[in-house]
Amino acid sequence: MKIKIATKNAKETENLGVKLGKLLKKGDIVLLSGNLGTGKTVLTKGIAKGMGILDYVTSPTFMIVNEHMGNTPLYHFDVYRIEDYTELYDIGYEEYFYGNGVCVIEWPEKIKPLIPKEYLYVHIDSGSTDDERVIEIAPCGKKYEDILKEMK
Repeated sequence: MKIKIATKNAKETENLGVKLGKLLKKGDIVLLSGNLGTGKTVLTKGIAKGMGILDYVTSPTFMIVNEHMGNTPLYHFDVYRIEDYTELYDIGYEEYFYGNGVCVIEWPEKIKPLIPKEYLYVHIDSGSTDDERVIEIAPCGKKYEDILKEMK
């Protein structure tokens, strides 16, 4: 089961993130895939808002992870620049992935051996115009199937 949603602009993409963020709970993992500039960070901004986090959200490209504190913390990973997945051992990724926050991970294909068995997979593609996006969301695990049902 998966859903496909087309958004007309960045605001709609962010609003989709808000809807998703309201459904996420401690321990949830969201994998964000898509080419550069397709809106992974825009969606993450919405997720943060949906979780009640008011921080300014930017891509942690040079930091690997940004921590945004709220009732439930949001750990925003961007692993685009890592050379090898073992670099995540240095930052204690397990505490993030298996802790009390929500993890959003951009470029998850770069750290495939470390990805937990259950997650929500989100792929973003460009649409027919510069502003449009086609967002496909697929669950991997029962709790993520429930989230997807709520998204519909």
